[in-house]
Amino acid sequence: MPTPSGPYLDKGLLPADFYAYEELLSDREREQIEFVRAFLRTQAAPIVDDYWARAEFPFQLVEGFGGLGLVHWADPDSPESRPSNLLAGFIALEFGHADASLATFFGVHSGLAMGTILTCGSDEQKRRWLPAMSRFERIGAFALTEPHGGSDAAGGLRTTARRDGDGWILDGAKRWIGNATFADLVVVWARDVDTQHVLGFVVEKETPGFTATKIENKMALRIVQNADIVLDGCRVPETHRLQNANSFKDTAKILRQTRSGVAWQAVGVMFGAYEIALQYAKEREQFGRPIGGFQLVQDLLVKMLGNATASCGMVTRLAQLQDAGMFRDEQSALAKAYCTVRMRENVGWARELMAGNGIVLDYKIGRFVADAEALYSYEGTREIQTLIVGRAVTGGLSAFVR
Repeated sequence: MPTPSGPYLDKGLLPADFYAYEELLSDREREQIEFVRAFLRTQAAPIVDDYWARAEFPFQLVEGFGGLGLVHWADPDSPESRPSNLLAGFIALEFGHADASLATFFGVHSGLAMGTILTCGSDEQKRRWLPAMSRFERIGAFALTEPHGGSDAAGGLRTTARRDGDGWILDGAKRWIGNATFADLVVVWARDVDTQHVLGFVVEKETPGFTATKIENKMALRIVQNADIVLDGCRVPETHRLQNANSFKDTAKILRQTRSGVAWQAVGVMFGAYEIALQYAKEREQFGRPIGGFQLVQDLLVKMLGNATASCGMVTRLAQLQDAGMFRDEQSALAKAYCTVRMRENVGWARELMAGNGIVLDYKIGRFVADAEALYSYEGTREIQTLIVGRAVTGGLSAFVR
């Protein structure tokens, strides 16, 4: 990662970091966070409302993302070491604080797509795809969810893969695939018709038989270019089959890694919503004085701050467990469920505090309210996360319907 300097360096904790969790990072890590924060505040925040309103993606930011050096470490030839989970979490928080759509773009590219190649690709495949992806010169997407369902992906995957000589034929459909309208490569999960095992493939843009169509009329994450994907006799070579993706357990490894990232994004959204509401409460006047001086307004602010503080404490401890190698799947499931519920409350309270102005995009919080609905659902619904945790705490008593 480049050494932070100049206008991107702005020291100081976020207003919502009431317990100074960021101080747990090293000085070097804090400099990296401040570098990312300043870029997002100066380059992204001023334009996201306009792009959100038009449901378009700000491609001019992609080069800047690459310049931040956030995933240069993933290049097999890079001398950089992988960042701690705590640092990665605070980076996800910063993206969520700026805009949930940009956080989703970054998570799909670096977490889901690159993470799959890192975890399931051969050494040759990592060297083929990751260098350009680490510099954001090639963008990735991750295609698991299908039109007929989502939470039942483990047993209900309908996209098929059929061996054909030295390659594979993929047939099926995917839905809600972020980045897919413009991604250079898409990780596609499909079921082998012979073995019934779930396999992973890298499908490059403009491969015959691959079509991605933008999903229109979304009310949330409007900057994210979600697509419906159709695979119609899409032929990919054996060299594009991820060599270490041989069952849905391998798919689950990726989701387990990225689920905690969504919880961090939710904390970022809470921090951002609180900051907007707090500033508004200081400036908006009613009955001759700022509304921040009224008891019920302060009650909303303190409830928002409590939610954000508790959630940040949860994901911080989760990251520490991950860094210590003591992490369990149910811990990230609880974080994703809890933090996204608290996020929903917070953006609603922020909107309530701002009254009618809270529904106007000019005051920003309306975007937070809408986008929170998507974070609440994706990467596993609250109900699914609850059943994962419930199974763990009851000693393996599964309440999943089969």
